[in-house]
Amino acid sequence: MNFRRTLMLCSACLILLTSVAGRSFTFTQTPPLPFPVLVLRGQDPFEVNGKEWIRYRYFVDNSAAFPNELFAAAPNLPPCGSNTKASRTWVDIYDSRGKRLNGFCALAKSSDLNTIWFALEQDVIPPSYVYIELSDRQTNTKYKSNLADTTE
Repeated sequence: MNFRRTLMLCSACLILLTSVAGRSFTFTQTPPLPFPVLVLRGQDPFEVNGKEWIRYRYFVDNSAAFPNELFAAAPNLPPCGSNTKASRTWVDIYDSRGKRLNGFCALAKSSDLNTIWFALEQDVIPPSYVYIELSDRQTNTKYKSNLADTTE
């Protein structure tokens, strides 16, 4: 009985293999995205309502490696405040201990990663290092950067 069952199973496998043998299959897989490489661009002092601030400006050295589709408007996903056309991927800046310093929910293209920043009052000592996290809300994927300096 076991021999008969084995023979039937092997026959079924042989029929399946011969039916697909003449067909070619192409599997296209998108390569994984790299981790963002965060770099300090500079610091700019500015004043708002009589308070002195320092803006810490950053860019992502490999921003071109991230497809623009990641930053397309995503009205089917939850809004960012009153912005119902927030982008698919949000970017948050954190200090090295994980405290959120700023966020961007409406970047429109990958090159916009080169315009991110956070600000602190002038008399506040900045964290030694910061990092960013790109959160693709459509796929629930996060891309965390390196730690970048806050001083030039």
